[in-house]
Amino acid sequence: MIDVVKTFFQKTPVEEERGEDRAQKIQVATCALLLEVAHSDDEFSEIEEENIVRILKKDFNLSDEYARELMSLSEQVRKKSIDLWSFTRLINENYSLEEKIKIIEMVWKVIYADGKLDKYEDHLVHKLSQLLKLEHKQLIDAKLKVRDGEHP
Repeated sequence: MIDVVKTFFQKTPVEEERGEDRAQKIQVATCALLLEVAHSDDEFSEIEEENIVRILKKDFNLSDEYARELMSLSEQVRKKSIDLWSFTRLINENYSLEEKIKIIEMVWKVIYADGKLDKYEDHLVHKLSQLLKLEHKQLIDAKLKVRDGEHP
């Protein structure tokens, strides 16, 4: 998995990658977005960390150990990144509309982990929805679904 950090920003065409490598890069990209949102209010709490691990385990069907390793790896990639485009590009190229909406729902779960919506988090989730080419209605529907507890 450590090779993913080294190769994440390489310009290898996604079609030439093995399916496993591509899936791993998408997981890293998604987790990096979740971490970016968690850090956006300058308060990365233990609750947010545990929430991200729980989301990764559930939505990617990962073990606890692998989810934590993915989070650590994604944090390294996130710190080396200069923008969010490299993450959202990868997701846009490989995910359907429904899968991208699921990612925005994950983002809202991270935001609401502490029970409040910070203005920086709100700004970032709107930016992410634009980068993921989602409509405003899809963003708000995902927000309401998560906020109103329509998720397990």
